[in-house]
Amino acid sequence: MSDENLRWKLIKEEHLKQDKWIDFRQNIYELPDGAHIGPVYNFSKHSFSVIVATDEQGRFICVKQYRHGIDEITTEFPAGGIEYKETENHPYITATNTKASEEEAFEAAKRELLEETGYVSDEWKHLFTVPANATLASNNVHIYAARNCRKEGVQHLDDSEFLNVELLTEEELKKRIFGGDFKQSNHVLAWYLYNDKSL
Repeated sequence: MSDENLRWKLIKEEHLKQDKWIDFRQNIYELPDGAHIGPVYNFSKHSFSVIVATDEQGRFICVKQYRHGIDEITTEFPAGGIEYKETENHPYITATNTKASEEEAFEAAKRELLEETGYVSDEWKHLFTVPANATLASNNVHIYAARNCRKEGVQHLDDSEFLNVELLTEEELKKRIFGGDFKQSNHVLAWYLYNDKSL
């Protein structure tokens, strides 16, 4: 069987919820053997940027905030959504308008680092872009490194954002990852990419 023959064919698509935050869909697919499977659920939401930021002393600039998915306070890297490209006919999330260019993702990364932490950097590097959850979602995570960050401002948080900034050494961060409260999988991936000397 060729790779193309592995593809599922979309038979029916129903938008269960579609607004400026999410496009949640219930689909029926035809499998390669002709059988139908469903309902299969998937969604689109904002693509986002994650920033592995270190200050001039080499400490990791992290944020702590509440995550309702697991009902816990977590430690994470600064991150934020990339605004989708609203059009006259689609003033809501779709599977296509949530895809961002690297230029848009980089601008979001710089903005989110400053707004969430008050830090800026002149040393940026794009590490990786990958689907955030290829099984269920169409959005991407854009991962960046920002080194030698310096404090140039104060936090400018959105109305729904409540977070604290923490500066962690490499050992402190590793303890959070391997047995603590650092529980965002894309952020753990970002840390491994940051430490990959081949990048």
